[in-house]
Amino acid sequence: MEKPWKCGDCGKGFNYPSRLETHRRSHTGERPFTCSVCGEGFTQSFSLLVHQRVHTGERPFTCSVCGEGFTQSFSLLVHQRVHTGERPFTCSVCGKGFTRSSHLLTHQRVHQ
Repeated sequence: MEKPWKCGDCGKGFNYPSRLETHRRSHTGERPFTCSVCGEGFTQSFSLLVHQRVHTGERPFTCSVCGEGFTQSFSLLVHQRVHTGERPFTCSVCGKGFTRSSHLLTHQRVHQ
């Protein structure tokens, strides 16, 4: 798919002008969405919405196995690997599996 909207700073292309606008904030530092409780700023309205759950305690995504609640659907998906045993990130050196890519990256340092 063609990405006709290009960033003037880095040349990265986007499918939609709104995505380009959000990306441009990474260059300008603009954070137009501000939390009314703590004043923290965000580049996207969705990020502010998720952040506000810190203050409200809302955890709308619940594990059907253990009942633990999460603020984001992605966090629930990662958590469910505890119950399924899935380890989708595998070390190419020793074959050890990890539930998160960040854990694999940390592990790979032992091979250096």
